[in-house]
This record gives sequence, C-alpha cells and structure tokens, in this order.
Amino acid sequence: MVIHVKNIVLIGMPGAGKSTVGVLLAKSLLMDFTDTDLIIQRETGCSLSETINTKGTQYFIELEENIIMSGNYNESVIATGGSAVYGEKAMKSLKENGIAVYLKTDLDELIKRLGDITTRGIAMQKGSSIAELFAERSPLYEKYADITVDCTDKTPEESVDEIIKKLGL
Repeated sequence: MVIHVKNIVLIGMPGAGKSTVGVLLAKSLLMDFTDTDLIIQRETGCSLSETINTKGTQYFIELEENIIMSGNYNESVIATGGSAVYGEKAMKSLKENGIAVYLKTDLDELIKRLGDITTRGIAMQKGSSIAELFAERSPLYEKYADITVDCTDKTPEESVDEIIKKLGL
C-alpha cells in the first residue's frame, strides 16, 4: 500500500537519529529517502568535518542552504543536517511541500550518542560546547517543527512508530 503524503522533513540536533530514523520511516511509508549531509559530501568530495575545518562554519551553513534549496523532493523523507535550521529560506522551502518533524533528544542523551564530535562534522563555532549548541538551536527546531517526537528513550523503530501515529498515517 502506497501512502501519499507530502515530504517528511526530519530536523534536530546531531545525534538525534535523523538519518537512522529517516531510512526506517521511508521504508515503512514506501517513500524515497534523502540525507542532505550525504549530498553535501558528494558535492564537495569531502567529509562534513573537512569542509567545516577548511572553509569555515558560515561557508558550510550557506552551502547547506543552497543544496537544500536546489533539491527536488517528492514524497520523500528528508534527513536534514542539524544546522539546516539556520537557513531560513531552506526551511521555508522544505515546509512548503513538507511536514517538519523535530526529533527531540535531551542533552545528556545527545552527548552520549555523539561521543567524539571532532570527526562528526558539526557546524559550530570553535570552542563552543554541545550544551551551548543545544541551547542555541533548540528554539529554532521548535520554531520550524510541525510535529515533535521525543526520541530520548526510544529505539529508532519506536520513534518511527510515533511519527507515523502523529502524522495520522
């Protein structure tokens, strides 16, 4: 059974599970899956951390917004990078034909999941902590979210089930 729904746009902090949950959600709903971080890596030929370290955080955020804006998404689950919410135009574009689902995770759980952040490719100012980034981004995720799913104590499969339930599918 094919379910016709707009795009489902996953937003949230690095480590919240956007890529993992996104693949499972796309399979469950027979939708395409797009991971904007993978598109950035393919376009640049570098890892996210290499791009951020060599070109800077601001360059990365602008690149991310341009890549999101140039995408042609149709009945897709889209896992955005954690910094996608800095791109107001990109988020507006994604929400025009999509439902934004905020995968919320508490700070302690994120820190456990992230481990060594130096190789992860997180768009953050040098010297900033995950706690500072969490405090800075959380209001943006809340602003853009149509639906919020707390993934803190859930398996990826449980998160998928909750998303489907909240979408009424």
